[in-house]
Amino acid sequence: MQLDIQNVSKRFGTFHALNRVSLTIRSGELVALLGPSGSGKTTLLRVIAGLEAPDDGQVLFADEDITTLPARNRQVGFVFQHYALFRHMTTAQNIAFGLKVRKPKVPQAEINHRVDLLLKLVQLESMAHRYPSQLSGGQRQRVALARALAIEPRLLLLDEPFGALDAQVRKELRRWLRRLHDDMNLTGVFVTHDQEEAMEIADRVVVMNHGEIEQTGTPTEIYDHPATPFVYQFLGNVNRMECRLAAGHVTIARTKIAVPNCEHHEDTAAIAFVRPHDLELTKENDADGSIPLTVRHILILGPLVRLELEGPDHLTLEAELTRTQLEALHPVSDGSLLKVRFRTIRLFFTQ
Repeated sequence: MQLDIQNVSKRFGTFHALNRVSLTIRSGELVALLGPSGSGKTTLLRVIAGLEAPDDGQVLFADEDITTLPARNRQVGFVFQHYALFRHMTTAQNIAFGLKVRKPKVPQAEINHRVDLLLKLVQLESMAHRYPSQLSGGQRQRVALARALAIEPRLLLLDEPFGALDAQVRKELRRWLRRLHDDMNLTGVFVTHDQEEAMEIADRVVVMNHGEIEQTGTPTEIYDHPATPFVYQFLGNVNRMECRLAAGHVTIARTKIAVPNCEHHEDTAAIAFVRPHDLELTKENDADGSIPLTVRHILILGPLVRLELEGPDHLTLEAELTRTQLEALHPVSDGSLLKVRFRTIRLFFTQ
């Protein structure tokens, strides 16, 4: 069932948490709301859930206006970052809670059957009689997810679902969530500030900033074609350089560099963005359109190598190479002189 958010605004005093946000989430999609703290992503999730009332705008589910519908009547499953499990209840009792308080009353036999199915689904059959204090963080999060699924929600909402877990458990659980989503054909929305998490498991990513949507698209679209400087800088490492553009060339650190498919002729200020893996390093002295740089630091990151580089006019750049690429430049150490060329460059005009 499709969810439509239309021109939703939410204010807390003078602070605009959401400013005329519009978004459509199609049936069966898993959508990530991605952004820094204070960007409005959790507020938007709470408005969808009915935990916050918007000041303006509408929320529609399958063309039904649910803007003023109480949260308990929306048939929405909500998974909180810190689980919010009842400490005095066992795993099975926590999962059953939403069914026990539902009206009209659900028969106990049906509740037991549903709990058994969900325990199997989240692979916790042997943990049914354990209390939250006897479970690991990953197990507690799976209990919270099973509890949200128990009411057979039309929409599953997750607020930073893996934020309290260590890195390895996060990786395992997000892949598990993606498989679960596909198997159950759920419609889901999850909040995260983790770019890797959003890119790995979401069908679409909604990048938010200052209560507004900066860009919406598939993970590939968002990463390869950022619509704004904010999106470019928020998604992964990037080198940001102030430059001048004229006659199809930019001038960076006193070096003129040709920009393909750019016919801008007037002298214009711009900001250039280049991903660290799009820097091509060489020791050739006659490399055209290249900037001379000095290696300031080399950091080994498993199969990758990160080089911190310094050039004219206080230019600092970061490059990422494979170990094979680094070996081709051998020898390279702190203080080595290299030339850099940009495989791709993206410009945003500032005037």
